[in-house]
Amino acid sequence: MKENKLSLIQRIGATIRSLRKEHGYTQKDFAEQLETSQSVIARIEQGRQNVSTNELERIGTLLNHSFINLEPRTVDDFIVTGGQKLSGSITTNTSKNGAMGLLCASLLNKGVTTLHGIPRIEEVHRFVEIFRSIGIMVEWVGKNSIQLQPPKRFRMKSIAHEPAKKTRSIIMTIGAIIHSSRSFVLPSAGGCKMGERTIAAHKYALENFGVKIEAKRDGYHITRNKLRPADMVMYEASDTATENAIIAASSIPGETTIRFAQHNYMVRDVCYFLQKLGVKIDGVGTPTIVVHGVESIDKDVEFYNSEDPIESMMFISAALVTDSTLTITRCPIDFLRLELLKLDKMGMQYSLSDSYTSKNKRTELVDITVYPSQLRALANKIHSLPYPGLNIDNLPFFVPIAVRAKGTTLIHDWMWENRAIYFTELNRLEAQITLADPHRVFVTGPSKLRATEIVCPPALRPSAMILVAMLGAEGTSHLRNVYAIKRGYENIVERLNSIGAKIQVQ
Repeated sequence: MKENKLSLIQRIGATIRSLRKEHGYTQKDFAEQLETSQSVIARIEQGRQNVSTNELERIGTLLNHSFINLEPRTVDDFIVTGGQKLSGSITTNTSKNGAMGLLCASLLNKGVTTLHGIPRIEEVHRFVEIFRSIGIMVEWVGKNSIQLQPPKRFRMKSIAHEPAKKTRSIIMTIGAIIHSSRSFVLPSAGGCKMGERTIAAHKYALENFGVKIEAKRDGYHITRNKLRPADMVMYEASDTATENAIIAASSIPGETTIRFAQHNYMVRDVCYFLQKLGVKIDGVGTPTIVVHGVESIDKDVEFYNSEDPIESMMFISAALVTDSTLTITRCPIDFLRLELLKLDKMGMQYSLSDSYTSKNKRTELVDITVYPSQLRALANKIHSLPYPGLNIDNLPFFVPIAVRAKGTTLIHDWMWENRAIYFTELNRLEAQITLADPHRVFVTGPSKLRATEIVCPPALRPSAMILVAMLGAEGTSHLRNVYAIKRGYENIVERLNSIGAKIQVQ
């Protein structure tokens, strides 16, 4: 009993330390905010100080995090027996990021929108709660099919705050809501906690249309005057901000030109969907998109979400980490070509099937078969770039691959100032990863991974990366607090077990 209690205190302390750093507090600053001493904070973070419920509430308020949920556990843990060979085939699911963009874009349509291929994941469940709270009709009409119809006017004052705080994608609803509401407040966006990520790209894009966004303590305050078309340059390479601008422009009569537009898979899906609603969009798949906005959209429509290249990459990583032969079907090849080239140069043995088309009739798919491979480190660093560069969400899955590769690999995560810190969690599995700075790690391999217990970081892809590494770790690992994984992966335990993994949900 004493060991369990100590383990809980240590987990709370590690979480407090991680969140404190993300918020930019030194131990001294944090102690001053809580009116205590720096030595007390040090003991708390080391798991050597009991913390009362009241103290946890004060700390949680300062860090915007609920610690009380750690006691009556509301999330699952995964028990992973590593070292199992994977085999057979596994199907790539439709994408989380695509689903979020399509759900937001559907709010423009006064008719009934039926979206197929919407994964039943925590991120989508939060959106359903938010949508219903502001008066949107939302119903599941099949296993992965959802039907939506917005009200004449959104009830923004009744928005569900807690679900909204758990998803960063809430910011993408602005592009549609501005057409029916001249002034409203959105709760501050949540989602993955990987350091500061501003909304500047959204703010500067939408202000071209006459929209003003102010970040205040209680959320984002949005006001607008008469909406107008625009000729704009995106402030930074942002998929979600590009989607927001496209959605907003689609119901503003006239021609809007968006330069330095992102053209990743989720942006394209939003464009394909809006085209089906009757909006003319030129330049889809290029850095310059021209939207010919229309006064009103009122059409009953069905649309299919496309497959998730990030999930394909996770399965590729799992096959390599477990030294297995595995076929991953329905992989969107245009969004994996650079990843495959990098892996080819690292020594990955694989084959591709002939291509075929997704249910949306736009996305090219292939089946990828991965074979046991002798991997070697690349001489050059591995880093992400805006599409068509290596996808930022695929980068973490190169970490466990690099653990198996002979030599030292430099992995550079330039976008998120704290996410690389989470990569070093694999050291608990006896990997050899050195943190150079908040953006870069050196991974030296090959390392023989061994089982351990890890608490999921509050970030989707790093948490999935740890799960992949545990599949290749000898012994039985315990992955705690897996809500972050459930935000983006549907039935992941059942699906991995179907190809030979041994994972139990506790």
